[in-house]
Amino acid sequence: MIKRNFDKDKLIRYWTEGSKDDFDTMVAMYESKRYNWSLFIGHLMLEKLLKAYFVKVKSDYPPLIHNLLRLAEKSEVELTDYQKKNLLTITAFNINARYDDYKNSFKLRCTPGYTNEWIEKLKEMRIWIQKLIEQ
Repeated sequence: MIKRNFDKDKLIRYWTEGSKDDFDTMVAMYESKRYNWSLFIGHLMLEKLLKAYFVKVKSDYPPLIHNLLRLAEKSEVELTDYQKKNLLTITAFNINARYDDYKNSFKLRCTPGYTNEWIEKLKEMRIWIQKLIEQ
């Protein structure tokens, strides 16, 4: 891996601040009952945190991918099966909310109960990744 000359702390701040903004947007979308979009934004929130963590541990720019499990693996973070399963499901929110073929069925799946369950998991995963960044 090539180590690049850049301001590591500034890049970590860029990703974490973007994630904080996405967290606030996720909550606002959830409160306005835009459930499918709240989960989509939740994916972006975790993606940015994982990219911040990647920068921290690899001292390099993060890969241009959206797959959360792959980002975690590239960061060499130890994952439980529970975390792996959550990252896989949350990655699907990115695809399902964006592409018309999936959008309607995803929107139907995003009931208040389903969305609330995943919002809680997103918050839990957020805290876990933030702790990794702060260590």
